[in-house]
Amino acid sequence: MTIATNNISLPADWRDFWALTKPRVMSLVVFTALCGLLAAPGSIHPVLAFTAILCIATGAGASGALNQWYEAELDAKMKRTAGRPLPDGRMERESALQFGIGLAAFSVGIMGVAVNWLSAGILAFSIFFYAVVYTMWLKPNTPQNIVIGGAAGAFPPVIGWAAVTGDITLLPVLMFALIFFWTPPHFWALALFMKSDYGAAGIPMLPNVAGQRATRNQIFGYSFVLAAVAVAPWLLGMTGIIYGATAVLLNALFLVLAFASWRSESIDAADMKAEKRLFAFSVLYLFIAFAALALDRMVLA
Repeated sequence: MTIATNNISLPADWRDFWALTKPRVMSLVVFTALCGLLAAPGSIHPVLAFTAILCIATGAGASGALNQWYEAELDAKMKRTAGRPLPDGRMERESALQFGIGLAAFSVGIMGVAVNWLSAGILAFSIFFYAVVYTMWLKPNTPQNIVIGGAAGAFPPVIGWAAVTGDITLLPVLMFALIFFWTPPHFWALALFMKSDYGAAGIPMLPNVAGQRATRNQIFGYSFVLAAVAVAPWLLGMTGIIYGATAVLLNALFLVLAFASWRSESIDAADMKAEKRLFAFSVLYLFIAFAALALDRMVLA
């Protein structure tokens, strides 16, 4: 594991391994998992709760490392990812593979032994889905990669719930659906102003395959589906007014921003202000929605 700088070989350090775990993505995974855990009925010992969240975070890190191992050559072609440890030459691919497999085995094993095997099984499947189904199959082969692949990021709240209850009911399924239907408009907004990067890497993202107008139509359409899924827990009586009011407000704002993107005719990435606003808000949207859901359930309890 070396990188050449001024003819001096320097070993990859802890920051490179940390970068392999995709810490920004991990933060969202950990937060939604924690909210799923807090929203679940019943109780769990604080040590076991910490263990469950640690395992979920470690599993997310394993997924990120395996993704970067497989996509090292693609990452080198994209400005957004060229500085990662593998394309930048700071680490050998074999080291990333070993690191990812080690994290995956550790996270699933500890989750099963310390918490329960249902949550461990879902965690194992989520790692497999992201590293194999999404990264190796969907992403390079179909513009619907984000639609189907959205399931990979939707498992954490279900795992958090299962860690407490040992089962899966309708509410964690709706939490899964919330992230699943949030993923396409979130990533397609990004793909619109990062179109040239994905094109350089040969990744068939929707804007590169179907065009910008079709992508904006899809974003707007999925925003209505997202809104319906988001308010469902309240309409079905599973949550109270805290989550209900938050969901209505958040989705009204999301639809306004999605409509602005739909009306936009911007072609150049530098002019895509509507898409950039939608992408930025979509991240905040998910944090607020899950925080409100967890708070609401805790208050009701």
